[in-house]
Amino acid sequence: MSIHADEDLEPRWTQRPVNRRSFLTGGLYAAAAVGGALSLAGCSSTGHKSVPRPKRLDWAQLAAAMTGSLILPSNPSYAIDSELYNAKFTNLTPQAIAYVASSEDVARCIDFVRVHGIPVTSRSGGHSYGGYSSCDGLVIDVSQLSSISIAGTSATVGAGSRLIDVYNTIGNQGMLLPGGSCPTVGIAGLTLGGGVGVFARSYGILADNLQSVSIVTADARQLAVSPESDADLFWACQGGGGGNFGVVTAFGFTVHPIPPISLFTLQFPFAAAADVLGSWQQWLSSIPDELWSNCLVLSQGAPQGGYLVQIGGVFCGSQSDLSDLLAPRLSAIGTAPSYEFVGSEEYLNAMMIEGGCAGLTVAACHSPMQNPAGTLQRSSFSAKSGYLNVPMSSAQLSAAVRVASALATEIPAVNGGLAFDSYGGAINQVDGSATAFIHRDMLCGIQASYTWPTGTSPADVQAGSQWFQTQAAFVLPPAQGAYQNYIDPTLAGWQDAYYGSNLSKLISVKDSYDPDDLFHFAQSIPTSA
Repeated sequence: MSIHADEDLEPRWTQRPVNRRSFLTGGLYAAAAVGGALSLAGCSSTGHKSVPRPKRLDWAQLAAAMTGSLILPSNPSYAIDSELYNAKFTNLTPQAIAYVASSEDVARCIDFVRVHGIPVTSRSGGHSYGGYSSCDGLVIDVSQLSSISIAGTSATVGAGSRLIDVYNTIGNQGMLLPGGSCPTVGIAGLTLGGGVGVFARSYGILADNLQSVSIVTADARQLAVSPESDADLFWACQGGGGGNFGVVTAFGFTVHPIPPISLFTLQFPFAAAADVLGSWQQWLSSIPDELWSNCLVLSQGAPQGGYLVQIGGVFCGSQSDLSDLLAPRLSAIGTAPSYEFVGSEEYLNAMMIEGGCAGLTVAACHSPMQNPAGTLQRSSFSAKSGYLNVPMSSAQLSAAVRVASALATEIPAVNGGLAFDSYGGAINQVDGSATAFIHRDMLCGIQASYTWPTGTSPADVQAGSQWFQTQAAFVLPPAQGAYQNYIDPTLAGWQDAYYGSNLSKLISVKDSYDPDDLFHFAQSIPTSA
């Protein structure tokens, strides 16, 4: 997941693969970037509508009615409980955080906020790129709803389950769920925004594997929705984005027998970056559905400095078959890799590798807040996304390499670059209107990201933001849309970019289930009113 300039700049990480979590946390650069002190401009923490607060709220009444617990600012744990995964979101001041223990708790919370006229939002893993997992009213945290059970090829998963626990529990039953990579992410937001991961070309996105959704709507009704019951709301939950239509408490998924799994990592000299990226994009139209791949072009600032370009992937098949698929691509690139790995792997280990916690226990693949044995720390980062439906031109490839390498030369205090993830296969075999997730005809997705460590100056962080504007102009084609799970508060025309022609139906669903726009934030699905 990175790039290097030439043999003189070859960085110390070239003998190990770079994974998804490393890209977003800066872990690729030896240690995760932690801390930060940036509040999201114009967001009042979350962008919820400003609602006058009553002079007095009887929080004790709500606490007494709940089976779970209610955390107020006076509670010693409030400072930690109010944190989100992205450490750039500071000064978060919810009036209360409800750790719900049941759907009934959620319904009581919704009744409470409606009576008192205060903002509300739901939180599963707290990973919203826009900080929308918090608000200045009541945060309904579903992390205690984390039970996971399997019966045949069906799994019931609590909305607060962390991805690493889902993979561990389901994998121990010999089954696979095609979700994302980040081990600490909550299953709810991931699913509701689509859920693209390393097995999506083989089995579809996570939302394609939904069988049912248990949800509490804005009028405090507890619904079990499916293709046969409240089908329009079920459709909206397949990619319409988290936090828009209600508070989900559980999901029913289709799971799949685990196939043989093989991984590969190929790292190249930076001088070949444009050739590698271009060849990789041309390759995507010919690879089998069983193969997922990504190409990463990254740069690192001071003090180490360096660049890296990497192709990696996950294959549902044998190591020998994977090697046969890679051989002609290596020949087409024309530059020998500086590092090469091809090997078979167990399912859980493969997901831990992809999630950046290889070699750790399952307990350690959590944050300390989620699990006392957790070792994965928060970080400060910003990201944007886009899509390609055809390979880049030579000029675009050169621009992409320049944009990624500019971080090390122009903003040495931050780290980051570009990640290209293959689409196609089962993702593109679903019609764009069949689910709320419309990005069904893309060659690959693009994520641009930069991270910064504690102590980075506001000027350098702002320079990273300006880098975004540069790369957006050269690398992220606006007409191709953006991924709603990489929600971007700075994105102009986000409604069309995330939802395209599905937006009108999503608005209709919003009108039906949340006509008063109770579940509102800066980039929520609007009502027609």
